[in-house]
Amino acid sequence: MQTPSHSNTVAVLGGGAAGFFGAIACAEANPRLTVYLIEKTGKLLSKVRISGGGRCNVTHACESPTQLAQHYPRGGKQLKEAFREFDARATIAWFEARGVALKTEADGRMFPTTDSSETIAQCLLDAAQRAGVSILQQTNADEIAPQPGGGFRLRLTGTHAQEMQVARLLIATGGAPKSESYQWLRQLGHTVAEPVPSLFTFNVPDSPLRELPGVSVPNVRVRVAGEKLEYEGPILVTHWGVSGPAVLKLSAWGARRLHELKYESTALVSWVPAHTEETLRTWLHNFRDQNGRKTVESNPLFGLPQRLWRTLTDQAGISAEMRWSELPAKLQNRLIESLLRTPLPVRGKTTYKEEFVTCGGIVLSEINMHTMESRRVPGLYFAGEVLDIDGITGGFNFQAAWTTGYLAGRAMATSNS
Repeated sequence: MQTPSHSNTVAVLGGGAAGFFGAIACAEANPRLTVYLIEKTGKLLSKVRISGGGRCNVTHACESPTQLAQHYPRGGKQLKEAFREFDARATIAWFEARGVALKTEADGRMFPTTDSSETIAQCLLDAAQRAGVSILQQTNADEIAPQPGGGFRLRLTGTHAQEMQVARLLIATGGAPKSESYQWLRQLGHTVAEPVPSLFTFNVPDSPLRELPGVSVPNVRVRVAGEKLEYEGPILVTHWGVSGPAVLKLSAWGARRLHELKYESTALVSWVPAHTEETLRTWLHNFRDQNGRKTVESNPLFGLPQRLWRTLTDQAGISAEMRWSELPAKLQNRLIESLLRTPLPVRGKTTYKEEFVTCGGIVLSEINMHTMESRRVPGLYFAGEVLDIDGITGGFNFQAAWTTGYLAGRAMATSNS
């Protein structure tokens, strides 16, 4: 297989969201270039297809780059500049220009109106084909050698085995759970922030809530005891512990610290995050005065599910027949403690569905965030989760992929590296 003159040839490694977006942006911006997208597996856009329960959470409705950048435990500050050039509104416009309309859900997440991730995958495949991107599947770049006069020599193995000379190279190979997976990038001269998991659920084998799988509460505060880590949002009780946005987002913000703790800690759940101990005590005093004849257990307060409320009252030692007027101060204090600080002994983690996200990757100080070009190796670009960037749930990781891919592709199209 003969490749064109290498000065007009660029390559993208990785057939995921960032790789596709980079390849398309590059090919559309400069039709004279030959753009190769190289994917080592036989699957393209696999994470796009499974995300959001098969609906693909494309981005999040955010009005400004500053607002958008606040949702990234790592990389937010640096992304703010990049978002000024391509933000959530630009993503919406990009897909709409290619016939894919997005809708906004109540929590700000945005999905295709078809509710199918295949709509997004097919849009990217079609755009790549129209732009003339050559896709090489089941092909791996076993060797990447920067050339003295600029550009790179790639030794490809697999289905499209060959030696390829390219003027510029975009690496969009995604995050990896193990440090050794990044060794080839260290050999290219880059520093790697050690990878640790992000976006995971908490395993609580001795959970006081273990009889409540499937119970959800729309707004709680989860805090890690002894740490400055807390997050408010929905929680879901599972067979193995707790999940839901509050837990997942807390795991993202605390990814490095929770790793240091070996995923063993005590999570404290406040079921009434609007209350302090003082305001809760006053509220219950007033409620008790007006509802003394009601039994405590059978009348859930604060909109909490009946099963959860019964568990909390049982743990406080309140019998099924006890009325509010009969409730001793000691048991009321226990109930207040449960409402404000239910302790969950966390012993491990579970990956959230199949949506593996890593904290770690190429350190951003070595990247020009306007072009995504390496400051160490001219002509080398990075996009997506291979960078030390990760967002909380809600479409933010895809938005980072679209933004960094777009900036890298556009820069490669016009670069003289």
